[in-house]
Amino acid sequence: MLSKNIRYYRLKNNLTKKELAALIQVTPMAISHYENGERKPSMNIIQALAKVLNVKVSDFIANRNEKLVFVHGEFRKGNKLTVKQQAFICASVEEYMNRFFSIIEILGGDVLPTAPLCHGVQLSSNAENDARALREYLHISEDGPVGNLVEMLENKGILVYFLNIENDAFSGMNGLVDNRPYIVVNGNMSPERIRSTIVHELSYSIFKWSDEFEDKDIEERATAISGAFLFPEKDVKRELGIRRKAVTKDMTITCKEYGISMYLLVKRANLCGIINDSVAKEFYIEAGKHGWKRNEPIRISKEEPMLFSQLVFRAVSENEISIQKGAELLKTPYDYVANQCFGAES
Repeated sequence: MLSKNIRYYRLKNNLTKKELAALIQVTPMAISHYENGERKPSMNIIQALAKVLNVKVSDFIANRNEKLVFVHGEFRKGNKLTVKQQAFICASVEEYMNRFFSIIEILGGDVLPTAPLCHGVQLSSNAENDARALREYLHISEDGPVGNLVEMLENKGILVYFLNIENDAFSGMNGLVDNRPYIVVNGNMSPERIRSTIVHELSYSIFKWSDEFEDKDIEERATAISGAFLFPEKDVKRELGIRRKAVTKDMTITCKEYGISMYLLVKRANLCGIINDSVAKEFYIEAGKHGWKRNEPIRISKEEPMLFSQLVFRAVSENEISIQKGAELLKTPYDYVANQCFGAES
């Protein structure tokens, strides 16, 4: 729908209605009418909008599935995102999912696995038990490294979207699209932090959260579950030993194996009694001096969502859609899609 596309690209360009109106010489009220679907802009206005927002006219008039129902999770209280930034994140999810579900409609809904029921797991009084319950719910082993986390979730029907946004205040959010769970994360974070954030958001989606929980309590429990899910207690003790007197370089091997940061490894080692508070504190101080709190060295490859691309390539290869349509859906160059579908194998 034109109205939602105008709003999305305005927010993407970080413009207010007043600022956009001034750039194309209309009133802010006119922009409101366009975005609310109360008035359709002329082709001259559409062309002016496209030029100012640096998009193609076809991007504005691209169809949207008005039947899709979105239920976006709440942003954390106390987060530093502005209302406009929050709106952009939600608008980005809706724009992406509209393209995603376009290919689902073409290929048929059965191409998506049945997703696990949201809020289907009862919380216990212990994060370690909750992490094991989450692994069991997803039908993976109760211990050991979790390989490609994004691929695993996509294969279980949970949609994952990477939004590349230059804003440290946003890490992730969860929600539903047509009753199917989705997780959106900041794709500009480190691969290790992305993995932790995904499980954090997954915990919000899968567990039953009592109204008795305060927001801060939910945040802390979800963080604890994420750590225990990625690095279970049994593995912590097997990989690191029963006692350690210091945080040593050999632990980075374990970080790579489990796809976690050293910060998370130290936190887990401390919680599981492998290192004491003093050793953990010493690490945090040294790591802080090296700027690791924001920029810890990356030790693993980035996992990317692949399901959308795979379905588009399939549709192109089976002549369900044209190469051009596939490029428009993925927002990638024509030659890239053509090469992926019909190029010679290396």
